[in-house]
Amino acid sequence: MKEAQQSHKSYRPLMTQDPVFSQLSDREIVNAILKRDREVTKHFLYIRCYPLFKSVYDNYYTDCCSCVEFINDIYIYVMTVSESTGHCKLQDFRFECSLTLWIKEVCIFYCYARYRRKKREIIGRQAYTDRLKGEQASMNIDLAQMERDDILRLIVFMRNRRYAEIIRLFYVENKNNEEVAEALGISKANLYNKHILAKNMFAEVLRKEVSHV
Repeated sequence: MKEAQQSHKSYRPLMTQDPVFSQLSDREIVNAILKRDREVTKHFLYIRCYPLFKSVYDNYYTDCCSCVEFINDIYIYVMTVSESTGHCKLQDFRFECSLTLWIKEVCIFYCYARYRRKKREIIGRQAYTDRLKGEQASMNIDLAQMERDDILRLIVFMRNRRYAEIIRLFYVENKNNEEVAEALGISKANLYNKHILAKNMFAEVLRKEVSHV
């Protein structure tokens, strides 16, 4: 992967997207990146997904000096073959959500792992930077920012259908507490607890999509 790291070292973000690359499907993009297609990799990671990476870089602990360095790290992370499985993480992407959503969750879990490692190194000291996030904040899943189609695809895999319905009503139908409680025939107090459990179950489904992270 040293060669891969060097080949992407000089990339700089360009915000103009080529319409040819923009028309590629997620499966075509994954196949091209796995084949080390430099142009598709450059366009998808360093142009199309640059705002996504910049958002994570600005809000989570990365231990990187720039957003481009962070993108380089994620590229190497998803392309490195695991000794236990013989696959890289990108090969294990199952297309059950959008590729950009998967990349975002990979970034967040990568930052979480970096944070945990850094925390172990400086345990007992208070020398955290203001960019260091708490564990709970790093693990939060912002459903409100997810695409509705991605949510609908993922709730199919939730074991508890009532919890899946709670997620659908809140984040697909955009209903408020009173409306959801009435639809389910429960009190708002009961809904509060079930909403937390539903989000935890949804997060677990999402983490399984980001396999081996």
